[in-house]
Amino acid sequence: MNRERICTYDEAVEVIREVGILPLAKLIPNHPSLDVITPSEQWHTDEDNDPWRWRVRFPSDGSAAYGKFLKKKSVLVSADLVSALRALIGSEQSVEERYAGGQLSREAKELYAIIEANPGIETRSLRAEAGMKAQDKKKDFDRGLLELQGTMDIVISGVKDMRNEVGELRGGWRNTSFETLGDWMRGIGLAEEQLTRDEAQARLEERLFSVCTPEANKAFRKALGL
Repeated sequence: MNRERICTYDEAVEVIREVGILPLAKLIPNHPSLDVITPSEQWHTDEDNDPWRWRVRFPSDGSAAYGKFLKKKSVLVSADLVSALRALIGSEQSVEERYAGGQLSREAKELYAIIEANPGIETRSLRAEAGMKAQDKKKDFDRGLLELQGTMDIVISGVKDMRNEVGELRGGWRNTSFETLGDWMRGIGLAEEQLTRDEAQARLEERLFSVCTPEANKAFRKALGL
């Protein structure tokens, strides 16, 4: 899919609304991604036109949900498709029920409980709360977050400045923050629809598959188990 380069945040929002699901980096064949449709020289400048900054601005203003929802890779999902995608890749069972049934790891269950109790918690604090600050626990931590994002139990809601143990600002990178999907939707005023799989698929047929190339259509359907 050939597309003109975009340079502004507002243009990126329009692309997300148009295509429905926009990966951060190339993921779906013949389908746009944020890194492809923006000039490479704009990335990681920490300026207003830096797409790396946009990725957390989208969920902050409610333009799109952000997380590793497909193939364990980061994607942006237009707000009007969030409930539909959740109905397809999520579960009707609670986190506790899935853990009891052996469908979810202990780490994922514990991380979800912390995120639910502390909406917007950032990565460093989350690792500390979960007792996973040690380097040998990082893989379990990352895997737990991937599990929860893969079923849209949680989303990346933004970034927060790093602080030390007494709350003072530290230099360096800002940390990713997380919320449950429900908390994020309520925070931006987006109604959480309870859709059946058939209803969700019908919405994607109208909003996503109808604007995809045949190659992208096939890849999306495979990723969504359709």
